Amino acid sequence: MSQASSDNHSSGNNSSDNPTLRERMSQDLQLRGMAKRTHDGYLREVRKLACYYNSPPDQLTEQQVGEYLLYLINDCNFAPGSLGVAYSGIKFFYTVTEPRDWSVLKKLRRPKQKTLPSVLTIDEVHHLIGAVKQHRNAAYLWTVYSLGLRLEEGLNLQAGDLDSQRMMVHIHRGKGAKDRYLPLPKSTLTILREYWATHRHPTLLFPAIGRNKKAASTTSRPMGATTVQGCMKRVVEQLEFRKKISIHTLRHSVATHLFEAGVSLRWLQKFLGHSSLQTTLIYLHMTDDGESDGRAKLDEIAQPGDLFQNKFPKTPKDKLNSAENQTTREVKFSHVRWRYNESAPHSIIRVNAHGVVVFDSFCSDAMVVSRLAMRRYIIGNVTHAI
Repeated sequence: MSQASSDNHSSGNNSSDNPTLRERMSQDLQLRGMAKRTHDGYLREVRKLACYYNSPPDQLTEQQVGEYLLYLINDCNFAPGSLGVAYSGIKFFYTVTEPRDWSVLKKLRRPKQKTLPSVLTIDEVHHLIGAVKQHRNAAYLWTVYSLGLRLEEGLNLQAGDLDSQRMMVHIHRGKGAKDRYLPLPKSTLTILREYWATHRHPTLLFPAIGRNKKAASTTSRPMGATTVQGCMKRVVEQLEFRKKISIHTLRHSVATHLFEAGVSLRWLQKFLGHSSLQTTLIYLHMTDDGESDGRAKLDEIAQPGDLFQNKFPKTPKDKLNSAENQTTREVKFSHVRWRYNESAPHSIIRVNAHGVVVFDSFCSDAMVVSRLAMRRYIIGNVTHAI
């Protein structure tokens, strides 16, 4: 009796340790290095299949799976892209997680999408971003446009990815887990600096602000995709654009603008991070191919004008730079007299009880001025050396 009870208890523990179908498929996707969006999309499609029949997917027959796929084609009118994700997710489950030797799986062909993407003109891009009220969303959308980024690439940008000396941006783990370097337009660097000054997160350029809107400097998460997608949707509806516009439209738009300006397809391929030139050929319909300096053309195109004038809230440093708020004093160190703002809450130079000038840690253009290291950098609240 006790032995039987022990066996039952043991078998119960073993069953609880067995991973569910969803967990097994998730592990299979991770082992194959699938991107997060692919991982989530495949799991979602198999869940929808199971919900359609109200039955676990490993208990469905080949005929049921075939009928479901025909239902997606004939009744749901799925777009080719959506249909391709459904095909791929279901095929993955029945070839890797729960292998089946079914002929219906061999018949599946990912439909080819031949539609051309919607593209905004430069004026429309300016009009759209100018209508964005939140400065963080405006800065994000401009960055995505001027650098030709995908949604997640923009959200995960970090301060250390910007090289202001070489004017380059390092994009980490793009589509297909590939890195690439991009030219950094001067206007985009200025906008990112001004936006970063509003939150001063040590790592992220676009941190999540939290429900209380005060967590931007301490959070470990970037802004959510739904935040910027929701912003884009609201602005598009407000401006009554008739085109089908998403965050990705900004990437298509800057690529088209560069191509129209005469940038070569080869440079554009590297800029967008396309593995194959065939993918970049989608922009060939816009204008003739031509050779040009891509960096110069990007700087020329990525000019925000007055879009960001007074867009960012004034920081304490900005306010102290105005004449009515400045209280300056002079101090002598290393045979040099320095003028500084005494009332600045984050002064670069401070005088302690012994009259010794010290530096606070300060970062500017990727340079850190260490404590007790006197430099003739005219930065922060230091006005000038006299």
